[in-house]
Amino acid sequence: MKKRLLIIFLSVLLLLQMPILSSCTRQKQKFSTYSLDYFDTVTTIIGYADSQAEFDGVANTIIDELGEYHKLFTIYQSFDGTQNLCTVNALTNGVHSTVTVDERIVDMLLYAKEMYTLTDGKVNIAMGSVLSIWHDCRQEAISDPSAAKLPPIELLEAASGHTDINDLVIDKEACTVTLTDPGMTLDVGAIAKGYAVEMAARSLEERGISGYIINVGGNVRAIGPKPDGGKWTAGIEDPEDTTGEYVAYLELSSEALVTSGSYQRYYVVNGNKYHHIIDPVTLMPAEGFLSVSVVCSSSALGDALSTALFCMTLAEGMALIASLDGVEAMWVTQDGTKHFSDNFESYIVK
Repeated sequence: MKKRLLIIFLSVLLLLQMPILSSCTRQKQKFSTYSLDYFDTVTTIIGYADSQAEFDGVANTIIDELGEYHKLFTIYQSFDGTQNLCTVNALTNGVHSTVTVDERIVDMLLYAKEMYTLTDGKVNIAMGSVLSIWHDCRQEAISDPSAAKLPPIELLEAASGHTDINDLVIDKEACTVTLTDPGMTLDVGAIAKGYAVEMAARSLEERGISGYIINVGGNVRAIGPKPDGGKWTAGIEDPEDTTGEYVAYLELSSEALVTSGSYQRYYVVNGNKYHHIIDPVTLMPAEGFLSVSVVCSSSALGDALSTALFCMTLAEGMALIASLDGVEAMWVTQDGTKHFSDNFESYIVK
């Protein structure tokens, strides 16, 4: 009788423990989603969670945060009740007003000034007057390819006289921004997307969330490894291939991978392609590379550096990367040759 009672007791105890053991050993599931709403590109989020509802909650938080940054950083649209960069660029009676902005704009602009110094002016968000001319020509060519033309160099040179970063005056305490040159406008395309991705990633890390990866138009940021400790695999597109092939696959844990290339945003004039990465010295699309990829801890830094390296010689870029801790890069030259910084290949899947 005692033996039977003991067996019943142990059986009940085992049944009581089973849900606990099951929940402890249950593997997280993999989920994914995408959005086309922000930064004029595709946002893809992949992550591991206990349920679809849990994943959706995290993914929606990421997308909502990216939406806020898009609204603040866009130069093409104003919003009721929001003072954004479009507001900062606007003229009133021929001059720029001092605009009180969200502190997130101030923080990004101060970071952009740091990147200007780090890259010796190769990343200059004050080049809006020049970049807007190229943007208009590109849009016109997309609408009517037969009317595609290059902007007159005289027009570009005149606009380049309004690109002094010192004419961007920021008061961090008051959260105000002033452009003191009426001919200057901001264009944060070399930084804004990567910066927004980085801020969204950090907000998750601060909440102790990991096991996610964000890809916003080629700005990839891993938020911790996979739940089993495995690394994420991210591909770098082959700039010479139009069928979706990759030139390399990298393993990431908590790093960012950002690629700038000449093969996506461009237009054609007389059979020649003119891409969107403009050299601040020549005022023309930068030559020498098909793509530049950067691996580092920050998507914001990776975004800025990939643009800057595109506008440098290979030797200059190699020297810059060698001077930075925890930053690696790969260059693909016009002939398809790949060049690596010292430790870039350690990330490549063998």
